[in-house]
This record gives sequence, C-alpha cells and structure tokens, in this order.
Amino acid sequence: MTLDRAYYLLAAFYSLMVIMGVIAILAGGGTLLAPVHLLLGALAVVGLWGYILKRRFMNPRMWRPLACVLAVGIVVQLFIMLTTPLSSVLLTWMLTSSIFSVMLVIMLYRYGDRDQPLWASDEERTAARQLDVLLSDNSPITAIKRDGSRENSVKVFKSNEGYKASVTRRSQEGQERFEERFQYPETLVFFLEKFTSVTINDFNKPTSI
Repeated sequence: MTLDRAYYLLAAFYSLMVIMGVIAILAGGGTLLAPVHLLLGALAVVGLWGYILKRRFMNPRMWRPLACVLAVGIVVQLFIMLTTPLSSVLLTWMLTSSIFSVMLVIMLYRYGDRDQPLWASDEERTAARQLDVLLSDNSPITAIKRDGSRENSVKVFKSNEGYKASVTRRSQEGQERFEERFQYPETLVFFLEKFTSVTINDFNKPTSI
C-alpha cells in the first residue's frame, strides 16, 4: 500500500466516523457534547482532505488554531475521564474523540503552515517562477518601493536552505530592519506584496543600492 492510498483511506475513515456520529445523534444517541464534537470533527475532516489533496480550503490562519483547540480538548477530556466518574455512553464518546483527534491535530497543524505552495494564488505562482529565475541568475537581488515619505528596501537571497528576505523600512518616524525566511518562493512573493508592497516587477527596475 502506498502512502497516498493510506492517507486516502484515513480521510475516508474519519469521514465515515462523522457520518456515523450524525446518524447516532439523529437516532437519539450521544450526549449534549456530541454535536460540538461532530462540528469540530467535520471541520477537521475538511482540513484533513485539504492536507491530503494539497488543496486550499478556507483560510490557512484557521487550521493551526483549530489544531490547538483539538489538542486542548484532548487534554481536558483525558483529565475528566481520569478524575470524574462517567456513564458508559459519555466515556465512550470522550475516549473515542480523544483517540481519533490526535492524528487530526498533527495533520491540521501541518496543513495550517502558510509556507506551502498550496496556499498560493495563480498570480503568486507565476511571480514565484519569475523570482526564482532572477535569483538563479543573480543572488541577492534588491528592490525599492517608495510611497511619499515612506520607503521599503528589500534584499532577497536564495540558498540551499530556502529563501531569505531582508527588509528595511524608512519613514519620517525612523527606520526598521527585519528578516524573514521561507522554504518556498510562493510564500516569499506573498510576504513581499502584503508586508512591503514590493512586486516582482520592482526587482527589474534599476536601483541606487
């Protein structure tokens, strides 16, 4: 069995668990917490399929917080099970949800990493390819973006470890310097456009640096 097939079977299993939970609730089973478990579980399964298929679902900023919520839920439920006498039904729901949430926590945390090509738009992928060509010909490369009294200077490096952007922001209030590292050029493009207003075309312009 290949790893991809194992992932597909795992996602199908989690999807089946959610469906069985819905059927159980409709049949009158479960507890007051069961709908909450199912809602979180269904959302987590969506993220699981996104991770396996390498597709974008919703916003990347939501998946790591969801993974943290599931992790906290596991700890809380284990504490309750160890310290409180529970009915067999409630114990089953808590134990089952805790066991099957562990794998989801790991995968959702990985899925929520913004530094992945899957979160890039088509425009960012195109710009990333152009940026990679520029860096292959000459590294580092520099771009400057001016907007009135504000100036953003960006120097981009490529190495075997990934990509690094060294940013200098100048304004009337002063000067700020910082660096960010990325594994993929798509994420670098997203960062530059969002936080420095620098685009791929700015690297083709002559600078005084």
